[in-house]
Formats: sequence, C-alpha cells, structure tokens
Amino acid sequence: MLTAIDLFCGAGGLSEGFRQSGFHILAGNDFDEYAGQTFAATHPEATFLPGPIQKLKAEDFLKAAGLKVGELDCLIGGPPCQAFSVYNHQRGMHDERSALFREYLRIVKGIRPKWIVMENVTGILSINDGDPVQVIKDELAELGYQVETKTLKAEEYGVPQERRRVFFIGNRLGIPICWPKAEHGPDLKPFVTVWDALSDLPVLKNGEAVGEVAYSSEPKSEYQKILRKNSKKVSNHSAPRLAPINLQRMKHIPEGGSWRDIPVRLLPAGMKKAKRSDHTKRYGRLKKKGLSSTILTKCDIHWGAYIHPTQDRSLTVREAARLQSFPDWFKFEGPKTEQYVQVGNAVPPLLGRKVAEAILSAMSQKKSSRSKINRREEEQGKYLVAV
Repeated sequence: MLTAIDLFCGAGGLSEGFRQSGFHILAGNDFDEYAGQTFAATHPEATFLPGPIQKLKAEDFLKAAGLKVGELDCLIGGPPCQAFSVYNHQRGMHDERSALFREYLRIVKGIRPKWIVMENVTGILSINDGDPVQVIKDELAELGYQVETKTLKAEEYGVPQERRRVFFIGNRLGIPICWPKAEHGPDLKPFVTVWDALSDLPVLKNGEAVGEVAYSSEPKSEYQKILRKNSKKVSNHSAPRLAPINLQRMKHIPEGGSWRDIPVRLLPAGMKKAKRSDHTKRYGRLKKKGLSSTILTKCDIHWGAYIHPTQDRSLTVREAARLQSFPDWFKFEGPKTEQYVQVGNAVPPLLGRKVAEAILSAMSQKKSSRSKINRREEEQGKYLVAV
C-alpha cells in the first residue's frame, strides 16, 4: 500500500488526484476551518489535523498516520501561494506567507518520506530572482533528496482550464524523476473544452439558489462521464446574485467577448477611460469550445472571464469545480464564498493524478531495472558454476 500525507491540504485537490492513482491518504493539515471540513468529509480514511502547521510537529503526522520515520511513501502539499502570486500586487518575501514553504521542509526533515511533491504558483520562480526555489532545492539536497522542478500546464493533462503551476518532485532513493507527458494540445488529443465540462449542468437564472438537483441531461462528453461517476445529483450549484447593472452589461457581451463589448455608458466609472489593452479578461464570457481562464478564489466577473457561455450569470461553485476537474460527488462545505476559495486554491485533481502516475512510473522503471540486473547476475552465476 502506497501512502501519502497532504500538508496545506485545503479541500484536498492534490490528495484526491493521488488517491485516484492508488495512493492511500493517511493524514492532512490546513488552518482553514471550512476547507478542513471539506477535506474531512471527502477523505474519511484520513486523519485531519486542524490549525496552523507551525503548531504541529512531525511526530503529530506520524502518529496520525500510524507510521515511523522513513516509512511514508510520499509527502505532498502546496504551501499557500498568495505571497508569490502575480495577482498579488504587494507580493514579496516580506509577506509572512512566503515563509510557509520552510514549514514543509521542517516536516520533511522530521518524517523523512521517500518522495516529496510540492506545488506552487509560477510567481515563485521570479520573486526575489527565484531565491525561494533555490532555498527549497538546497535544503532538500542537504536532507538527501534529488529534486527537479517543472512548470506544468493543466490543460495539457485534460483539465479544461488555462492554469500554470510549478511542481517540485524529489526522492531520496536515487530513482530518476519522471514527469507526466502532455496528452492534449497540438498534434495530441484535443483540449477538453468549457462545454465538455459544463453542458450537462442544470440551467440557472441569476441568483437562483438550489439544493441538490438532478442533472439536466445524460453525459455529453467523456469528461462528464468521468466526473459524474458515483453521483446521482448535482450539489454546490447555485448562481450568485449579481446587481441589475451587471445584468445590463452582460446582455451586450457575446460568447468569447469582454468589457470591450459593453457600451461606455454602462461601464464602471474606473473603466470608462481604460485603454483597449487593459483589463483583458474583465467581464469576460467564456467560449464553449475554448478553455476556461484560471479559476481563482472568486469567480467575480470584475476579476476575469467568469460569465457563463450561454446564461447571463457568473459561474457556480460546481461549475468552477468542474473546470478544476473535481468529481461531482466531492461536496464543498461552508458558506458559498468559502467554497469558491476552496475550489480556486486547489490543485486540479486530474493534474495531481498525472503527477502521481509519473511517480509510480518512475518506481516501476526502477523495479524493472533492478529485476534485469538480478537476472543478469543470476545468469552470470550459472555460467561461472558451469565453468
């Protein structure tokens, strides 16, 4: 049984991906109360340790997992990335959240997992000339880990969304690191589109709130079939209530359009003098046959392209979760604003699964190589005996 512990687990997107690949999630930690409720409800096999990681010791995780030092197969996690995000205009190493990757390293030192996987935003590569990346690599090297980093594009692995994330993968076993190979894109399989993800979900009016509701149709894509497995109804599918002025604005925005399609008289005061090159995705309406823009912690139409392709409203939590590749049985707890935060902060489970499968492939190659060596040594031994 392959085992994993998820630090800064949030709702559990990365751990869900690892679970889908065959890992057993033994424990998780996050300081966010509502994310913790979601993780605990969707990972009943794991022990959830609440509160700031600074108050937890490596021994706490080992006890929760029922393991000893060195026994854990993989430690996964994504230290909060707001301090590094390009969407944070005050980002910098002065932000206390920028030091949380050191907490991950502290737990690595105490647990000594065989493999490590750390995820973060691409901004970590540029902030302070990439110092955090070098610190992470250097400190892991001192602990005996060979580590590589790579920026992965979620859409190349079947996620219907433009999303870039930096992954650190390492091990202390001397096994060459494998990375997942792109499966979608030019000369590969077509990208999974927004409509592949959303077209079977019930139609809603602006502000319409529903509980669990039946699907509006049979699955219309392979992607929908996969995400609907083990689900009979749709949850977390209520439309935010937008102001009347926003409804007026949306009526002028065609599929794939944006704020540029809104008459100047209807634009917010701060945007009436904006250059055509500014705010490129504000008030954007998604294209059915395109990819979603990056799902953030708010699907706010003032922030980006979060208007439904055919309905005059913004995206629901379930629609955001679909664009993140969460299965439909995965229910998000807490107030709706917190549900959006959980979805936006998550690693797309499908991307996490591809990373986990790459690790399994590396392990398999190592075993295969060792078996070949053993067979060769056996043959040599037989030859020597015969001689």
